[in-house]
Amino acid sequence: MKPLAILGGTFDPVHVGHLNAAWEAAELLDAEVHLMPASVPPHRPPPAASVEQRVAMLRAALAGQDRLGLDLRELERAGPSYTVDTLAELRAEHGDRPLVLLMGADAFAGLPTWHRWERLFELAHLGVFARPGFQFSLPTELEAAVSGRLADTGGDWRNQPTGRVLQLEVTPLEISATRIRHLLASGRSPRYLLPDRMFDMPGLLAAYRSDPG
Repeated sequence: MKPLAILGGTFDPVHVGHLNAAWEAAELLDAEVHLMPASVPPHRPPPAASVEQRVAMLRAALAGQDRLGLDLRELERAGPSYTVDTLAELRAEHGDRPLVLLMGADAFAGLPTWHRWERLFELAHLGVFARPGFQFSLPTELEAAVSGRLADTGGDWRNQPTGRVLQLEVTPLEISATRIRHLLASGRSPRYLLPDRMFDMPGLLAAYRSDPG
């Protein structure tokens, strides 16, 4: 069975940077990849778009391909979207299937601020997006936790359900959802930053027309 990788986020809005990273992770890991929108993100302000709007944007962005999927479980669960709770739920569902939590290098460096972060290594592998040649610079607490866990994507990590840290060298795309929201709020078009299908459905972007947050 292929590994299952999860890319979480507010996706406010989802953009081609998210999709490219998820697509390349699917190739590098030979994995099934699901995008998982957060309901109440513990580390950031609430999304500008509603749950319904974000789901509609994700469905439009993912249409017409069969490599990337969508998992809405965090939107269906009350309270903050703690990753540790989501991974525990997935682990109970998938048994010994390898799970990979995907994240950017900045998020990985801030892992000690996450709720029950040490338990993440017991529930999944961690796949960290980085530019080619990137070297991790980690706080001491995280450096100790990562020691001995680094693994190559072509190695034998698939034989273990959890516990390894995989550095994923993906194409660097400097695209920010914040920047896209500002463009839309100022009346400009973020063409080529968002999937084409989102422009075919103008109502999807209505939430950002007057909100530069």
